[in-house]
Amino acid sequence: MANTVVFRADSRGYADHGWLKSFHTFSFAGYHNPNRMHFGALRVFNDDFVAGGNGFGKHPHSNMEIISIPLEGTLAHEDSMGNKGVINPNEIQVMSAGTGIQHSEFNGSTTDPVKFLQIWLFPNQENVEPRYDQITLDPKNRVNRFQQIVSPNREDEGAWIHQDAWFHLADLENENSLTYQMKENGNGLFLFVLEGQVSVLGKDLQRRDAIGITDTTDISIHTQDNSCSLLLIEVPMY
Repeated sequence: MANTVVFRADSRGYADHGWLKSFHTFSFAGYHNPNRMHFGALRVFNDDFVAGGNGFGKHPHSNMEIISIPLEGTLAHEDSMGNKGVINPNEIQVMSAGTGIQHSEFNGSTTDPVKFLQIWLFPNQENVEPRYDQITLDPKNRVNRFQQIVSPNREDEGAWIHQDAWFHLADLENENSLTYQMKENGNGLFLFVLEGQVSVLGKDLQRRDAIGITDTTDISIHTQDNSCSLLLIEVPMY
């Protein structure tokens, strides 16, 4: 039987720095909850708002797989590998920090806010050569179905990372349903509701709620709204 843990939107850690408003599903920075350190290889899941003209100055990372998913606005990126540019909605950014990188993330607009998900995973191998990738997504490819956006395979759909993890987006319409089949035995699923309402394994989830699921081979997701947007992450649970 599947085991579940629900992460309600209003139970997340929260930091308000004026220019930055950030919700933390797992312990991060000033938010520490010993019962919410990670979900398997998923270490950080932050739901960020950055005001126009502001951002994170240059800072270091190592041995972490970092995925940024803009939801609204524009995110400007620069790093020690020489990459410089902007990331928009329907694009994602992936970095393997490996032996060490420095980077900055700023709002690409001086006036409008940017909203994005900042996600960190423990890698399946340490001290790899740092790398950067950015891809464009076609939103039509996730209407009433899963669109794979991250995988561990370089030849597969989406960006690739140094972890046996798969990310999918889905936009469901007209009270639809979807079934997800696990890629690897023993992995867990982390489902985050971007917009709308869904039911999973008897649990009703609202906007920005999440659920962690283990000990299952597949799940069915049922929408309870005319439209719903989801992010589904399959990760190793070691």
